[in-house]
Amino acid sequence: MNAIAPSELIINERGAIYHLNCKPGEVADNIITVGDPDRVKEVSKYFDSIECKNKHREFVTHTGYLGKKRISVVSTGIGPDNIDIVMNELDALANIDFTSRTIKPTLNRLNIIRIGTCGSLQKDIAVDSFVASTHGLGLDNLLNYYTHQNNEEERQLLQAFVTHTQLHTGISNPYIQTAGISLLKEFIDGFHHGITVTCPGFYGPQGRVLRMGLTQPHLVDRLSSFSFGKHRIVNFEMETAALYGMSHILGHHCISLSLIVANRVNKTFIKDGNAGVERLIAKAMEKISTIA
Repeated sequence: MNAIAPSELIINERGAIYHLNCKPGEVADNIITVGDPDRVKEVSKYFDSIECKNKHREFVTHTGYLGKKRISVVSTGIGPDNIDIVMNELDALANIDFTSRTIKPTLNRLNIIRIGTCGSLQKDIAVDSFVASTHGLGLDNLLNYYTHQNNEEERQLLQAFVTHTQLHTGISNPYIQTAGISLLKEFIDGFHHGITVTCPGFYGPQGRVLRMGLTQPHLVDRLSSFSFGKHRIVNFEMETAALYGMSHILGHHCISLSLIVANRVNKTFIKDGNAGVERLIAKAMEKISTIA
């Protein structure tokens, strides 16, 4: 097997992968991702012990133990471009031999749980409630740079979405991926379920108008009115579809858990977002501690 060139797999002077600044063995197989670097410590405070902390730019990683379960929490920063970095480097740490720069013969499968915030696209899903995403539907184009495949249900969902919204015209080539079912089934009670749309920005790409006109002024209405069989779009944010798509390609399990901080249909905003995030972290950590 050919070695991966230094320009493609960048390893720093301490033997750590470039952006995350983590060495093989410093990241667990169970990984929580958060967008905000300051949120890492709000997760790791639940650990019974912390064995290492690493930081580089917006990427902060704490690895430790919750009971006997080894867990890492990693900040990704905002957006699918950062997810591209984080997912590739987490997989490299798990599945590439840094000495020979070759892919390991036996691949390791990671459990990846995103804890984040989002905007609701349904009147009945209020601020301060939780969502576990059944699918990630990307408007960001990231996954289109990688070879990927869909099952029949995903293909039908995507075709129905494109027909309904017409967002492929001059905007993007949408993609879709299902959650890791083994993780999704662990987050049923207390969570709304549905499709999460991932956008490549916070303002125009999510239909917000400040001083620039929009090419898609009816985006929120088009997304909230979409349905296909039992499926509907319940929320949007900026990471889930990229996480789901790359996890699927790489053979990992992934689930995205979100706090609703804004309802874009009712035009309401959460009163205490920090308290809501804390509740979601606590609920997720309780469940993660029991996952096999």
